[in-house]
Amino acid sequence: MAAYAVAQRLNADRTDHAGPALPCACGHDARYAGRHDKTIQTALGTMTLKRAYYHCAACQRGYFPRDDALGIGGTLLSPALTRMIGLVGAMVSFEEGAELLGELAGIAVNAKQVERTAEALGAQIAADERLRVAPCADVAPTLYLGMDGTGIPMRAAELAGRQGKQPDGSAKTREVKLCTVWSAEGRDADGIPVRDAGSITYSAAIESAACRDTDLVPSEFAQRVLREASRRGFDRATRQVVLGDGAAWIWNLADEHFPHAIQIVDRFHVKQHLSDVAKAIYGAGTDLATQWARQRHDQLDAGDIDAIITCLNLHAKNCEAARKCVDYLHTNRARMRYHDFRAQGLCTSTGVVEAGCKVAIGTRLKRAGMHWTLPGANAIIALRCCKLSRRFADYWEVRAQGRLTA
Repeated sequence: MAAYAVAQRLNADRTDHAGPALPCACGHDARYAGRHDKTIQTALGTMTLKRAYYHCAACQRGYFPRDDALGIGGTLLSPALTRMIGLVGAMVSFEEGAELLGELAGIAVNAKQVERTAEALGAQIAADERLRVAPCADVAPTLYLGMDGTGIPMRAAELAGRQGKQPDGSAKTREVKLCTVWSAEGRDADGIPVRDAGSITYSAAIESAACRDTDLVPSEFAQRVLREASRRGFDRATRQVVLGDGAAWIWNLADEHFPHAIQIVDRFHVKQHLSDVAKAIYGAGTDLATQWARQRHDQLDAGDIDAIITCLNLHAKNCEAARKCVDYLHTNRARMRYHDFRAQGLCTSTGVVEAGCKVAIGTRLKRAGMHWTLPGANAIIALRCCKLSRRFADYWEVRAQGRLTA
């Protein structure tokens, strides 16, 4: 009844009829050709709308002014219902989303419709993310930018010819690269920086971070990082910090695009490396391994990298893990000055980034039985990052005002 009442009200309004002709985009006039019905599904129920139709004989195209005004051009769903489907598609599986819409809102849509609508909306949000970069007005004194990657399961067609970690050299996943920016001006009782509530934003996609010296433009992922850094005002922060797990591509990107940023390797990631070496030397679960790892961790916290390297060198000839760890420490020692970083009140852990990989990517895209297409995965990733970064409402506001760039 509500849908019928709204439809009656809209159909009684004939202001979409703007005369016998309207200018067409091709430069000619489009002539009025009567009113046509369109049945759409809304949050209130199904309604049939009557709309003025204009047709251009020159380019053989027609359009409905009311469709643009109501945001129903090219779709049979109202904007409110599209938004609801997008939300459930971002947060839960398509099957669960269809069930939630039915149980909580009395809206009958099937899982396939949720999938198609959510992925279409996600693709639109991804396009908007690439083209619309609005810097924020307020910038925290210190901003942190973290990068990481996590694999998600893909359909076989998306993996053809790709090398992976399977015994036969094939791949089962493709890597999503994630960029996250946050601030941590607060301190706990021990003076340790605490992430500021609501300060985290995410941007991610399955795209390459590889870039050759001869390339004229940054890699796809580097461009994504630059866009997110610009939105958050990273370049305007008094202190800029790049955090990573030690992967070379992270530091290459940081050196190229954020040369003034402080670079820090995640302290707990280094400790995990040392614990793995302890297991390789003394055996997993042994008291000697636990004791050796604890001593190395204490040296790391104290900033005594030389002492750690000395201990590792004692085992490097007979233990490959120890030899690799020596190289790792030599390469990243300037990024492991944890005693100095703590004295400056800086975060030394990428817990925010690792949690982001789980929250933004893993929780939704790495569930049992899921296998993604590349466009589908990137669409849902864009949708989810938009929601988790608290930009979903802003997207719809801009969309309603017709200010989207794509």
